[in-house]
Amino acid sequence: MSRRLISIGAAVLAVLASTLFFTRPALAATGLHISGTSIVESNGNKFVMRGINHEHTWFAGQTGSFADIKATGANTVRVVLSGGRWTANTATDVANVIALCKQNKLICVLEDHDTTGYGEDSAAYTLDQAVNYWIGLKSVLAGQEDYVIINIGNEPIGNTNPGQWTAATVAAIQKMRSNGFQHMLMVDAPNWGQDWQFTMRDNAQTVLDADSQHNTMLSIHMYAVFNTAASITSYLDTFAGKGWPLVIGEFGWQYDSTQVDDQTLMSEAVKRGIGYIGWSWAGNNDPILDMTDNFDATKLTTWGQRIVNGPNGIRATSKQATIFGTSTTTPPTTPPTTPPTTPPTTPPSSGGGCTAAYSITGSWGGGFQADVKVTAGPSAIKGWTVTWTYANGQTVSQAWNATVTSSGSSVTGRNVSYNGALAAGGTTSFGFLGSWNGSNPVPDLTCTAS
Repeated sequence: MSRRLISIGAAVLAVLASTLFFTRPALAATGLHISGTSIVESNGNKFVMRGINHEHTWFAGQTGSFADIKATGANTVRVVLSGGRWTANTATDVANVIALCKQNKLICVLEDHDTTGYGEDSAAYTLDQAVNYWIGLKSVLAGQEDYVIINIGNEPIGNTNPGQWTAATVAAIQKMRSNGFQHMLMVDAPNWGQDWQFTMRDNAQTVLDADSQHNTMLSIHMYAVFNTAASITSYLDTFAGKGWPLVIGEFGWQYDSTQVDDQTLMSEAVKRGIGYIGWSWAGNNDPILDMTDNFDATKLTTWGQRIVNGPNGIRATSKQATIFGTSTTTPPTTPPTTPPTTPPTTPPSSGGGCTAAYSITGSWGGGFQADVKVTAGPSAIKGWTVTWTYANGQTVSQAWNATVTSSGSSVTGRNVSYNGALAAGGTTSFGFLGSWNGSNPVPDLTCTAS
């Protein structure tokens, strides 16, 4: 992602079906490597990225973010670096980044952001210049193949002449290998990473064949181009059918209907065993893409809640790389409440065997996030149902940790399989996103236990 949100209005065409299946010859493993469509560690264990992008080059002092990102349950951090378009990250700095990744048991995807939008942005570097940057860092990268993936250049071609991507990417891969790099490589698509003209899709085989070590991962960035389930599944289907390795190296969330369908994206990634890395922890010019409020890990935004604690999110699906040993972290079943300000809250409802309290944890123009806390009464309960009626036309969209349905202005939230049974006085919570227009007062709730 560039430091501004790129919105592309082109519609994504249906992807052509394919029958050619691509396989890679077995090679002696040097650290992280590709096997078929998967990433595999040197010990043979499959590794699926569940990660977060961190804008290190612009916020080099935010080194605590590595521990905070790890605390979400992430197993990967994609680190933004610069070789000179912005303040250059030196070999000493990059060595420290790698050390922070290893200290926090995160696989480190290092990317050179200088190339963003080449051909359309006059300040952008070429992929060849990016390779020169990596060559200058070789002394701190060599020997880190178990822990480091090199993402040669971020979104290396804009929308002007995206066809140049193929030759430039082939040359970059070959130059990396001829200079002795043994690392797994990652290459981003053109069209600001979104490949809406299908240059990467149609030329992926040529790029993969250019790697003498057969150890290159293709990376798609999913934003406005992928705003429907069909656009996401058809693109992923093509790569699966060809047997090509693919990761979703960046994506945002569907804060309005024109944006990426993040729920389908994460669901499909989990179903297919594809890695994903969300953009980004903090620091965006457009703060709606920040997962935290100004790098404060205790204040997850709506986007942060969705990717960390939501369905198919990081906490539920991430597994630590085995090079670091076995993770002992037990993911919570409910997301924390992280309001930036003191939220409006209803008093607990009265009802049969349980009570429920509603609080608005975040609000923006036309939208909001809410949390409902359910508490069992003096006796244990096996399940619960919370109901309320909106008075001002509010509607509920995405929900987590409950099955939420609406009928007109009436809303019903029912427990899911893992949070219905509560001991006497026990609590759980569920959350959701909603829309509003005019005013957004909190409703009165009724909780009924079963």
